[in-house]
Amino acid sequence: MRSHAKRLPGRPVILLLQLGVLIAFFLIWHVLTDTKILSPFFFGTPGAVLARTWADFASGVIWYHLGITLLETALAFVIGTVAGIAFGFWFARAPLVSLVFDPYIKAINALPRVVLAPIFALWLGLGIWSKVALGVTLVFFIVFFNVYQGVKEVSPVVLANARMLGASSRDLFRHVYLPSALSWVFSSLHTAVGFAMVGAVVGEYLGSAAGLGYRIHQAEGVFDTVGVFSGMLVLTIFVVLIDAGVTMIEKRLLHWRPQDTSGGQH
Repeated sequence: MRSHAKRLPGRPVILLLQLGVLIAFFLIWHVLTDTKILSPFFFGTPGAVLARTWADFASGVIWYHLGITLLETALAFVIGTVAGIAFGFWFARAPLVSLVFDPYIKAINALPRVVLAPIFALWLGLGIWSKVALGVTLVFFIVFFNVYQGVKEVSPVVLANARMLGASSRDLFRHVYLPSALSWVFSSLHTAVGFAMVGAVVGEYLGSAAGLGYRIHQAEGVFDTVGVFSGMLVLTIFVVLIDAGVTMIEKRLLHWRPQDTSGGQH
């Protein structure tokens, strides 16, 4: 039966369309502020934001603060991911443990993370570790629930066949559970990258002496809208770059997974 679904355009076309959306956003922003429909004092202007961002990078003033935020993000991402994967596999393979701790996991996950930021600052000080701890609480649950679901989704038929062929627990983990969970893991990592940086920046915003969140807080304190938007632009750029790195790793590790290039054909 012939499918009537249209094929998606190639990667170069997609990139051009994405770039077009970005250019359109800046053009609309420019027109609205240039015509004073939006006040430049409250919304800045794209030209001023880009100029400030370029000047900060050219002068080197941003690099120290960016390095602090990226270090906190990386630590939160790695620690939260490793812990999420380990506990996700454990809970999925130990039904009794899962049943006992299920209400506590859900209760902790429901806590607003911003409330925890002052507590972490009190426990760990105003250095990087209070920001890392906040980021870990965001990353952990995203990865944990995805890994848990990925392991639980393993086909019982596949498990039964593997056991019939004499697969040990280690073989099952390596050849059945891990491949099944990897897709779920990387799906969660794309979200976790952004949340790791959110945790770092929110922690810096609430109490710090360095980092992009600290710079944004300083700019807000003097009503420097351009500085605020410049900091947000830098954050956006590096989240996109880190996510692109995760995508490259995902493609290398999941090269066996069939790619959907049909645009929804069946």
